[in-house]
Amino acid sequence: QVQLVESGGGLVQPGGSLRLSCAASGSIFSIYDMGWYRQAPGKQRELVATITSGGSTNYADSVKGRFTLSRDNAKNTMYLQMNSLKPEDTAVYYCNADLLTWKLTRDTYWGQGTQVTVSS
Repeated sequence: QVQLVESGGGLVQPGGSLRLSCAASGSIFSIYDMGWYRQAPGKQRELVATITSGGSTNYADSVKGRFTLSRDNAKNTMYLQMNSLKPEDTAVYYCNADLLTWKLTRDTYWGQGTQVTVSS
């Protein structure tokens, strides 16, 4: 069994900051790419940022310069530092991971999501 657990969401004022974490646990042999996606009410889920096992990152244009993605491979954990938050960043944020289990099966796993609300 593999679990991805997000944490760090909450309510923040415009211009504020939050740090999201995504911890992967279970029968994990190796993690390849990890990423954050978000889904606002009435909208489709969209990519926020991705990071390879080597630390190369890719960001959506809407968050470039404001969000920073990092990961700690020893802890199987990924972090999303979100600065200068805007009301339009309000969404449920989901992490995912492309990984190989100890049974040598490769698949993409998703967390349960964490709510981020940016409002005054």
